Amino acid sequence: MNYLLHLYLAGDSPQRQLGSMMGDFVKGPVPSTYPIGIQAGLKLHRRVDTLAQVSPHCRNSRQRIDPCFGHVRGVMVDIFYDHFLARDWQDYHTEPLETYAARFYRVLQEQKGWLPPALARIAPGMIERNWLVAYRQKAAVERALKHLAGRLSRPTPLGQGLAELYRHEAGLHEDFVGFMEEAIEKCSGLDDAG
Repeated sequence: MNYLLHLYLAGDSPQRQLGSMMGDFVKGPVPSTYPIGIQAGLKLHRRVDTLAQVSPHCRNSRQRIDPCFGHVRGVMVDIFYDHFLARDWQDYHTEPLETYAARFYRVLQEQKGWLPPALARIAPGMIERNWLVAYRQKAAVERALKHLAGRLSRPTPLGQGLAELYRHEAGLHEDFVGFMEEAIEKCSGLDDAG
């Protein structure tokens, strides 16, 4: 759910970015039928997800959120971190987020033949509603939480999760900054060999 964070950590390679975006949609072994750059992006996505599971920064964020949210606290942290990255984009990248997002949306359209079916279905809406930039706004975060709550097989309070962002914003942001430093260090220097 933290699409922007995964894209950012993938670097400037369009295929690695595409693979990183596809990470939530491709399960099991990484298919060797994908181009090497997409394979590297998929592997990077999994590396970042694994890091988030063990990172003390992400653990702190999950623990800040009310236990009533249970297993969806990790999803909330992913979305909150994308919000912080979109909001603070200029601290991490020299290119304006609007330009960066538009360039990636072109990649999504040009490479749509490689997209898993579920990603191919949501990609037009992602582009039309400019998800990557929209996450700057808390209203977009709330829409994402409510949308995800409606897709889960069992009821959770996920749709009311925005209150946790307001309640713990300073601490969550501090955790995010620490995680970004950790993730950038772990992901820097990786090439398409993965």
